[in-house]
Amino acid sequence: MEENRVIDITRSSFEVHKVVSPPHRSTLLKLKNRLKETFFPDDPLRQFKGQTIKKKLILGAQYFFPILEWCPNYRFHMFKSDIISGLTIASLAIPQGISYAKLANLPPIIGLYSSFVPPLVYAVLGSSRDLAVGPVSIASLVLGSMLSEVVSPTKDPLLFLQLAFSSTFFAGLFQASLGFLRLGFIIDFLSKATLIGFMAGAAIIVSLQQLKGLLGIINFTKQMAIIPVLSSVFHTINEWSWQTILMGFCFLVFLLLTRHIGMRKPKLFWVSAGAPLLSVTISTLIVIAIKGQNHGISIIGKLQEGLNPPSWNMLHFSGSYLGLVIKTGIVTGILSLTEGIAVGRTFAALKNYQVDGNKEMIAIGLMNIVGSSTSCYVTTGSFSRSAVNHNAGSKTAVSNIVMAVTVMVTLLFLMPLFQYTPNVVLGAIIVTAVIGLIDIPAAFQIWKIDKFDFLVLLCAFFGVIFVSVQDGLAIAIGISILKVLMQITRPKTVMLGNIPGTGIYRDVDHYKEALGVAGFLILSVEAPINFANVTYLKERISRWIQDYEEEGAKKQPGLRVVVLDLSPVSAIDTSGISLFKDLSMALEKKGLEFVLVNPIGEVMEKLQRADETKDLMRPDVLFLTVEEAVASLSSTVKYQIPEHV
Repeated sequence: MEENRVIDITRSSFEVHKVVSPPHRSTLLKLKNRLKETFFPDDPLRQFKGQTIKKKLILGAQYFFPILEWCPNYRFHMFKSDIISGLTIASLAIPQGISYAKLANLPPIIGLYSSFVPPLVYAVLGSSRDLAVGPVSIASLVLGSMLSEVVSPTKDPLLFLQLAFSSTFFAGLFQASLGFLRLGFIIDFLSKATLIGFMAGAAIIVSLQQLKGLLGIINFTKQMAIIPVLSSVFHTINEWSWQTILMGFCFLVFLLLTRHIGMRKPKLFWVSAGAPLLSVTISTLIVIAIKGQNHGISIIGKLQEGLNPPSWNMLHFSGSYLGLVIKTGIVTGILSLTEGIAVGRTFAALKNYQVDGNKEMIAIGLMNIVGSSTSCYVTTGSFSRSAVNHNAGSKTAVSNIVMAVTVMVTLLFLMPLFQYTPNVVLGAIIVTAVIGLIDIPAAFQIWKIDKFDFLVLLCAFFGVIFVSVQDGLAIAIGISILKVLMQITRPKTVMLGNIPGTGIYRDVDHYKEALGVAGFLILSVEAPINFANVTYLKERISRWIQDYEEEGAKKQPGLRVVVLDLSPVSAIDTSGISLFKDLSMALEKKGLEFVLVNPIGEVMEKLQRADETKDLMRPDVLFLTVEEAVASLSSTVKYQIPEHV
């Protein structure tokens, strides 16, 4: 308390309102309400109220299979828009599917398989009209890096493939379980700062990994950290191929230019959408014409024709690798789920419709479970393909079906055309795709708003590029949880003062015109009170009292009343109740009064149950507002002081 800024409040007549007890509710009813708010905040059953049995069955079927909701109203003009959108995203999905499979250390054909079956499943179960599903860079990178730390994709490709399918199964199982159990709040631990830092770091690592293809290097490190990657690049200069570098540079510039055009002018979305397939086509023709494979240009090679073969017999549900595939599945499942739901909600907001997060979890989860049995790896909603789908004018999930059919035709009849596709172009496609993951404006905004969040962002970023992808993510999540724990264990407490001429009391540090009241220490706790923070609160309140008394000994009246405003306290436990009792006893020994202001329903109810001696619930201890407490008790403070000093 730096200066003696106090007022003396005395009122001859002032009505004091009684603090009303909350209505009685049984334990079962309170448990029911708590569970409802935790797991069913959107009240999904409200649409069934007052409906006939037949209508309820129809609504239930539409809830689990959203295709039944929009399909009866489907019209030909919508189909024309969906065909254009589906063909457009297919032109992007085919080269990206091949590229992302290589990023995951999987055969390129797996990327096309993953762009065929999952979109069909999502079209039936998904609730987004714009989400275009398939492999994505982040999930591909994480899956490939986590599995390759234990199993080599080159020395034991069959086992690696089996582990990839098994990880996909557990990713889908985890995702679908979150949806069925309505536990989607778990993915909220991936804060915006964590995701921005993680994706920026992953984008850099992914780009650096593509130097193998862009430079024509044969022997390249499998590690994902920046130092081993750069070390590998400069220790293999003798393997660099000028033909590969020239081709890679030209197509990378072309792809970046078309991406820039697409971003600056959304109506020209088809320029950036068609650029990857055009690059693949042109580069393949060049390689065929000059026989590039004989001049140091690495090509994909022969790809298997035909539709997805079954892979349920390749899933691992036991053995020494079970822990690895479960861990990989959970990590990739969380990342892909977060990306898919975020993308779906983004475009739903643009078109003013709702996307049910729990339905999306179930749809994406079942999509991956089915995919793991049909030679697919982890898939989700892709931001780049969804943006193209949206800009192309998609009306429904039929665009996913059109894309899947196009990929099917490619798998059946066009695979020989990709045999001579150079790997350098696939690397250029990946680099172009992941550059968009580096969001510098968002990082700058986080720096302006919350420095601690920016620290989380940096930890995720540097953890990914210097340690590993999964460790960087784990570090960022750990720091985010630490931040939450700090907010819980060190809640904010403020001293309130009166705004002159009003009955309003506000933080004296925030409102400079707010004045302290003579003889009163008015405090507010701006957080729930529980076992994790009662010790801190007891010490902090004691320090407030000591500071006030020290100032009072010098130049202002002594303390007589401690007022604790409980309006911001949303919850309390038994340890919190004990805190009030201990404070009341300690202050009573000092000859000070201790009063509580406006405890809300749950806090009030627990105070009533715990206050057997009725010390905390007396009318002269419990007040509705700070104004009433000060007005009622000011007559007991026997000091004559100037109104303003």
